[in-house]
Amino acid sequence: MSKRLLPVLVLLLTASLAACGDNDKASDGSGSGSPRGSAQPADVTCDYPADDQIPAARKVDPPPSRPTVGGDVPATLSTSLGDLKITLDATGAPCTVNSFVSLATQGYYDDSPCHRLTTLDQNGIAVLQCGDPSGTGSGGPGYTYADETKGDETYGPGVLAMANRGPDTNGSQFFIVYDDSPLPPDYTVFGSVDEDSLAPIKDLAAKGTVPGPGGMTAPAEKVTIRSVGWR
Repeated sequence: MSKRLLPVLVLLLTASLAACGDNDKASDGSGSGSPRGSAQPADVTCDYPADDQIPAARKVDPPPSRPTVGGDVPATLSTSLGDLKITLDATGAPCTVNSFVSLATQGYYDDSPCHRLTTLDQNGIAVLQCGDPSGTGSGGPGYTYADETKGDETYGPGVLAMANRGPDTNGSQFFIVYDDSPLPPDYTVFGSVDEDSLAPIKDLAAKGTVPGPGGMTAPAEKVTIRSVGWR
């Protein structure tokens, strides 16, 4: 299977409404509790057809077709770099966030590597790519879904976007942009990363890269997502 990111470097590759109270917040970042967000409009529906190109890296149920979380959804990626604070945009990318939250609450991302790191001097873009539990750069959740792009997307520091292997092939892999990257508007932006949380990623990039799966570059220092929790 082709492992591509952009035209030149093509990247390979909501749970229940939150209620108020301490139980909504996962104290250990394990992905337990419920994501916080507003109600999703009733007319939003999503389609997650089975992916006949690649098998599921981990067995999970597909997301519900009706997202249950809207608005801004604060979350934390607990990683070997530390806790990375992110905010999911369920208004701009409802089906993408619905999938991410579904996978996170099922533990799909737990103990999974960030298998790809690119730098501006080596690759012309600056991203950390994660979301494939197999660590091969080819893994997905067993389903795909459509892009939620507008055509004017830009990819500056702090952008959280979906990787894909072509139009409407979103799965589980995503990337964090840590410096301005001249990517075409082909990748669904579904959230942002807190500015302070970019610092450890920049420090990681400064340590360099090593050969990774499928001819990609991987972080010289291994990075693992331990869990996803809700703030």
